Amino acid sequence: QVQLVESGGGLVQAGGSLRLACVASGGTFSWYSMGWFRQTPGKEREYVAEINRSGGGTAYAQSLEDRFTISRDNAKNTVYLQMNSLKPEETAVYYCAARRGRDYGPFEYWGQGTQVTVSS
Repeated sequence: QVQLVESGGGLVQAGGSLRLACVASGGTFSWYSMGWFRQTPGKEREYVAEINRSGGGTAYAQSLEDRFTISRDNAKNTVYLQMNSLKPEETAVYYCAARRGRDYGPFEYWGQGTQVTVSS
């Protein structure tokens, strides 16, 4: 079973950038498609982006307006989320997720999350 550990969260001013990373262990990373989600208190977890097992296919939530980029490095067992032009309403806990052996369907494995705070 894969374990996921996120890092890179923190405090940033509105309009700033952050790069999140998620390192996977305990599985063959290239077998897993990966995703990023976010959640604020009192709200449901929200889909942000995903990337297929090879890294050749990505998808994003429409609300992101091309400000975020997901990528992966299979040699480093790591998936990244580059976030630019951040907005205060994007303050949330950001979670990394994985699904084994396919590029569609629900995600099965989740990290503990990393806090992103965007100040106005």
